[in-house]
Amino acid sequence: MKKISIIPNLLSRKTRDLSAFIAMEVLEESLAMTRRGQDVISLSVGEPDFPAPPPVKKAIIAAIRRDFTRYTHSQGLIELREEICRHYRRRYGVRIDPEQVIVTSGTSPAMLLTFGALLNRGDEVVMSDPHYPCYSNFIRFLEGQIRHVRVREEDGFQFRPEEVKRSLNRRTKAIFINSPANPTGCLLSGKVLKELASFGKIIVSDEIYHGLTYQGEERSILEFTDRAFVFNGFSKSYSMTGFRLGYVIAPRSFVPTLQKMQQNFYISTSSFIQVAGIAALQKAGAAQASMRKVFNQRRRVMIDGLRELGFRIAVEPTGAFYVFANAKHYTRDSYRFAFDVLKKNKVGFTPGIDFGPSGEGFLRFSYAADIKKIREGLARLGDYLRKRRMI
Repeated sequence: MKKISIIPNLLSRKTRDLSAFIAMEVLEESLAMTRRGQDVISLSVGEPDFPAPPPVKKAIIAAIRRDFTRYTHSQGLIELREEICRHYRRRYGVRIDPEQVIVTSGTSPAMLLTFGALLNRGDEVVMSDPHYPCYSNFIRFLEGQIRHVRVREEDGFQFRPEEVKRSLNRRTKAIFINSPANPTGCLLSGKVLKELASFGKIIVSDEIYHGLTYQGEERSILEFTDRAFVFNGFSKSYSMTGFRLGYVIAPRSFVPTLQKMQQNFYISTSSFIQVAGIAALQKAGAAQASMRKVFNQRRRVMIDGLRELGFRIAVEPTGAFYVFANAKHYTRDSYRFAFDVLKKNKVGFTPGIDFGPSGEGFLRFSYAADIKKIREGLARLGDYLRKRRMI
């Protein structure tokens, strides 16, 4: 294929300012190495390795066979939105109207809609450092500004509410939270959520890893305030990443704007994919529980193995499928370290710098891989460290 060169000044400033997603760079290099015949263990990407639950696959096949393949309401099938509301009522005791739910093709479009509706140029969003890197790109793309609040490993990467409060000003539009969190795997406590909600700002809460908690209790921000946008979906806890099915729960006053954006930018989410979401919520509870049990076993293997190799894990992660390990005694350049290990010992993980300035010196390991691969990856990492000490 002929390489196409782009004159830089023809690119929009918004796209020029987008930063790379390093986790995907690691994955893409791992895939390239695999294509060259190298045996690579990937512990870098947060994608469950389980098949989608049987009721989900059955539902989507049945929907296609009956030709359920046309546009739906721009907000999504009413049956799915009602099921989402029942789920939040059962799980968190909160009442949501189906009209507050907009079904999207994964949570990324939900973020684009939400921040597109919220932000004017220069508006600020408070978020943790470290954090999932794509959050920053969504906000900057829509001309917002980010005000970071550092979260510390000794606190289990919890916000200190008094520090969040000091960061608020007249330009603050929202506080962004993620629990269980990527990259840390840690939960925000109900006490912290309640304090954050008391500040009177809009809370944007990414709850995509709900359903993947192994100790403690996951709480929805909707238990503490209705001035909140909630992102959630089916990719992680139901192993449906390729289905691209998510949703946003929004305050009523924002719904007409979000719906107008959805109509213009996306029309609607795939009809038969939405049917799969209904089946997941109604019939896939046993599959979800089984997957969570296996993840917990892998979590234990990953934490114990990393500690044996000398990595520091001050507070054990209890949600999602990540361990954010302190490697500062091994490296202060996590990017270079990660790619050196990938090249020499064929094991991939994500450098902490991907997740913000405070992530430097940390490494994120995903245990969304089977135990055999986790153990092999840890063995290869141990071999790299031994050879490094000998130099």
